[in-house]
Formats: sequence, structure tokens, C-alpha cells
Amino acid sequence: MEERAPGFLDSLRQLGANLLGTVHDRAELFAVELQEEKVRLVQTFVWICAAVFTGMMALTFVSLTLVYLFWEQARLAVLSGLALFYLAALGGIIAAFRRYLARQPRPFEATLEELREDRTCIRPGT
Repeated sequence: MEERAPGFLDSLRQLGANLLGTVHDRAELFAVELQEEKVRLVQTFVWICAAVFTGMMALTFVSLTLVYLFWEQARLAVLSGLALFYLAALGGIIAAFRRYLARQPRPFEATLEELREDRTCIRPGT
């Protein structure tokens, strides 16, 4: 029997199989990155909640202690000083949080890079 060269339909099937394999690989990569992003988001949320809770407790008790200690002599000055301190701290926290967000990696960067590489390989003349 004589073997024949692969025809147009065979080439088309092979192309479809390769394309489907590539899409499958990219979907798996996306799923892994999505899971990583979810875990990172939950961890960040837990840390923020812990910091906010302990910070609020500390600020409350320090403030109450200072107001109690200076109730007779400088109650208004202590309350004003605490308010100014809290406003300054809020500004610092907002600035630090914005820097933190700016340093975070783009979500799904590996998936996007793979898709860029795929597009580069497929484009004619490159």
C-alpha cells in the first residue's frame, strides 16, 4: 500500500489541534494566576483587618489615657493635639497605601505575556 501525503483536511485538523492545545495552556495559566490573585487578595484583607483592629484599640486606649491624665489641666489642648495627630497619621497611611498599590504586579501578567508572544509568532513578517 502506498502512503499518501497529508491533505488539506489533515493539515486543518492538525492546526485546530495545535490551536486548541495553545488555548488550553493559556486557560490553565489564567486559572493558576486567578487562584494566586485570590489568595493574595484574601491575605491582604486579613492583614489590613488585623492592623486596623489593633491600631484602633491602641489609639482608643492611648487617647482615653491621655484625656484622663490631663482632664483638669489641658483637656482641650490634649484633644486638639490628638485630633491633629490622627489627621497626620491618616495622611501618612493613605500615602503609604498608594505607594503599596503602585508596587503591586499587574494581575495576570504571565498570561498576558504568553498571549503577546503568541500574537508575535502568528503575525506575518515577524
